[in-house]
Amino acid sequence: MNRDLWNKAVAFHGHECPGLAIGFKAYEAACKKMGIGVSEDEQIVCVTENDACGVDAIQALLSCTMGKGNLIYRDTGKQAFSFFNRSNGKKLRVCLIPGKNEDLDREQWRKYLLNADVDEIFTFSKPKFKLPEPARMFKALICEICGESAPEHKMHLQDGKKVCSDCFRDYSRGW
Repeated sequence: MNRDLWNKAVAFHGHECPGLAIGFKAYEAACKKMGIGVSEDEQIVCVTENDACGVDAIQALLSCTMGKGNLIYRDTGKQAFSFFNRSNGKKLRVCLIPGKNEDLDREQWRKYLLNADVDEIFTFSKPKFKLPEPARMFKALICEICGESAPEHKMHLQDGKKVCSDCFRDYSRGW
């Protein structure tokens, strides 16, 4: 384990925990199996299936961020990360094998994760979805109800007015 990289992830996240260790090891797995490193722009894309501590390790070590558009949240709740390399087309989904921590307390689990080989704690497969398109810039529109702006792809048309998601009244007939 690279102690300097772990310390960088801890400094970004704020404390040591098993969740951060999961993201740290997912980072290690992606680097090992795909030959990737820090993403200067959007060459490396990570689609995270959770919004837990491990995502911070991905941000700190790969420089995949929401702001750059190369960290995308796909809410399945799974401890899984899909990595894409736009430069060479390589892709890999890394998913934590469940049940390995049943008899371990938090500290034992964290230490186990950090010292285990990535092949021992993760399954590896191809993502079941396509590489997301690069980030795009959208025109900002003004909501005709609250007066706040939002990008055009997030706006709705309601009663002939452009409205933001907060002001939009959804219509449903029950199914």
